[in-house]
Amino acid sequence: MKNEANKIVNALKAKKLRVTPQRFAVYANLLSRTDHPTAEEILRDLNENTPTSSQATVYSSLQALRKAGLLREVLLEPGICRYDANIEPHHHFRCRCCGVIKDLPWETFASVNLEGLPPGIKAERYEVIVEGVCDRCE
Repeated sequence: MKNEANKIVNALKAKKLRVTPQRFAVYANLLSRTDHPTAEEILRDLNENTPTSSQATVYSSLQALRKAGLLREVLLEPGICRYDANIEPHHHFRCRCCGVIKDLPWETFASVNLEGLPPGIKAERYEVIVEGVCDRCE
């Protein structure tokens, strides 16, 4: 447990972020999960036992972590921003029935030629979002 805490502190310091209890808690929460939570879900988790975090603090922590490159925002459904601490290139699957989200390995799809885009568009990255039905809902 202490080793994990040291990794989180070192990751924050490496990105020149001040290590605050709230930022630590938000990042630790994200690292412990694979379900791509919303800010509200993170807040609910953090306040489950001892309510100490505010919505504003969670949002500001998430934005600081995102700007530092420690997490990314994932937009898989209209109007809902989810967060992912897996910053390695990968794609996503979302079940249209139950809403479960799963990471898909980068190698799942052949690479996309970003040089073939229309003039005036400069792509910096891409990801494939697959929607369908998971095996539990099928």
